[in-house]
Amino acid sequence: MHKPRSRDRGPVSEESTQTDFSNLDVLGGTPVPSTAIDACLWDGFHLNNGVKITNGAGVLLVNGEVFSWKPWNANRADGEENKRLANDKGLWEVGDQSWGVLEMVWPKPDLLILGLGPNMMPLSPATRKAINSLGIQVEIQDTRNAAAQYNLLATERGLGSVAAALVPLGWRDGVGVVSGKATDTKR
Repeated sequence: MHKPRSRDRGPVSEESTQTDFSNLDVLGGTPVPSTAIDACLWDGFHLNNGVKITNGAGVLLVNGEVFSWKPWNANRADGEENKRLANDKGLWEVGDQSWGVLEMVWPKPDLLILGLGPNMMPLSPATRKAINSLGIQVEIQDTRNAAAQYNLLATERGLGSVAAALVPLGWRDGVGVVSGKATDTKR
């Protein structure tokens, strides 16, 4: 094989049926899911359906339903205040109680997108096993990218096949949610 000697593609077409690829929007006519994330905040989330969770809680989005989600509560002993999501090895780990909604829902989503706050970290084998034992695959990202991916996949696949569990952007391990400013997500 040899390289082309010219970049000339011939004369400009005069056809009236030319495709303008800059105007091509495959999902343009598809409605945005009611649980699409409009904004990721330091202390919560704003959703497309008008729901605002701004009390420092995360959000669990399953089958078109919205749940306030505090996975750090599953890591504490009775009466103990625990604001940790990382174990001693630096892996993201939450108790099995965090996935109670996913255990109850039917049909189960194919994919759970985990937004771990402002940064990514590896998922502990125990947490991955707990999610996978429900028949659900898991994807790990920072919260901003997880929200954008959830919005896209929920639009493409529908709300039944994808779920999201998102920790607020202001989450700091050992501290909890710290104050900050809101940032919009890309949809």
